[in-house]
Amino acid sequence: MSDLVQQSAALRRAHERQRRELPVLGTELCGQPPARAWDAPQGAATAPAAAPELDDGDAGPMTDAFGRRIEYLRISVTDKCNLRCVYCMPEEGLPWLRRSQILDYEEIHQIVRVMAAMGLHRIRITGGEPLVRKELPALIRMLASVPGIEDIALSTNGVLLAPMAEALREAGVQRVNLSLDSLRPERVDALARRHGSFDRIMAGFEAAERVGFQPLKVNVVVMRGRNDDELADFAAMTRERPWHVRFIEVMPVGENLDISARQYVPAAEMLGRVRALGELRPVTGPAGNGPATYFAFPDAPGTVGVITPMSHNYCDRCNRMRLTADGQLRPCLFGDLQTNLRDPLRRGESIEPWIRRTLHVKPERHGLVRGSAQGSGGLRALSEVGG
Repeated sequence: MSDLVQQSAALRRAHERQRRELPVLGTELCGQPPARAWDAPQGAATAPAAAPELDDGDAGPMTDAFGRRIEYLRISVTDKCNLRCVYCMPEEGLPWLRRSQILDYEEIHQIVRVMAAMGLHRIRITGGEPLVRKELPALIRMLASVPGIEDIALSTNGVLLAPMAEALREAGVQRVNLSLDSLRPERVDALARRHGSFDRIMAGFEAAERVGFQPLKVNVVVMRGRNDDELADFAAMTRERPWHVRFIEVMPVGENLDISARQYVPAAEMLGRVRALGELRPVTGPAGNGPATYFAFPDAPGTVGVITPMSHNYCDRCNRMRLTADGQLRPCLFGDLQTNLRDPLRRGESIEPWIRRTLHVKPERHGLVRGSAQGSGGLRALSEVGG
C-alpha cells in the first residue's frame, strides 16, 4: 500500500512540474516548432537550463504519468531522405540539419546506454532514410552491445538496402519494415517523385528475404485516388508470402494537409475492401513493437494489418519515445514537447534527469486533426522525426 501511495504522490508532483516547467522543455503553441538552442541569433548569450533534480519517485523502470511502461525508442539517425514521397515531405526537400547539430554515433550510444539502464529494451532505427547515413552497421554493432537491448529493428524505403542487407544483419538488425506504396513501377516512381525507385526497392525486398530478416513488414500509406485501388492486390500477397502488409492511415503534417483532407481512407473501409477476397480472421500478428491490428486469411503465411492513428486512437498502449537526429527526445511523435539531450550530453552532464522529466510530461494522447496542422507539433514533414 505504501508503494501505491508513493507512486500517487510522485504522479501528482510530476503533473505539477509539467504545469510549472513546460517552457524548459521547449513547448510552443500548436503549429510552431519547439524552440531550439541553435536558432538563437549568432552571438546571443544562451544560458544552459539547469538539470532537473530527481526525487524519491524518480527511479526504477521508465513509466509515464499514465502508468504506461516505456521500453521502446525510435532513433532517427538523419533528417535526410533520398525520396520525396508525396505524403511525407515537399518535392524540393527541407533545410537539412548541419553536421554539428546531429548526434554522432558515440552520442547515440551513450543515450541508449543510459536509457537501457532505465528499462529500455527495444530500438528501431529510422530517418529520414536511415541508410543514407554513412557506416550505419557500425552504430548497430555499438547498440547491439549495450546490456539490456534485446531487439534492434530498421525502417527503410528499401532503395539502398540490397547492398547493405547482409552487413546490417551481421551487425545486429533483426527485422526490417519496408515502405512500398504501390505494386506498379510507374506509380511508385510518381509517389516517391524519384525515377527508378521501384526496381531498387524490389531488390531491397529480395535482399531482406535472402539474409533472413524476420518478420518482414510492408508499410503502405493508403491514399484515395492514388493507390487505394491496390488494397486487394497487396492483401493477396499475404496468401503466398510470409509478409505482413500494414495499411496506414495518412497522418497530417504541414506539407500534406490537402492529402490528409481529401485522400484519407479510414481503416474500416480498407478492411471492407480486403474482405471481398475472403474471410479475414483477427490474429496476434508478428513480433514487434508497433500499434498495428492484424488479420489473416485462413492458412495464409502472412497477415494484413491496419495502423489507425486517425480513426482508432491507440495512444493508451503507447510504449515509446523518439530521439531525433539532432538529439531531441520527443515523448510523442505528434506533440509540442521535446527535450534537448544533446547539449547536456555534450557538456558532460547526466541526462537521466532530463529523460525522467520527459517521461513525466508525455501526453495521454495525440491531438491530430484530419486536414489540419493542429496537433502535429509544428512538423512540416514526417521525415523530420522518423515517423
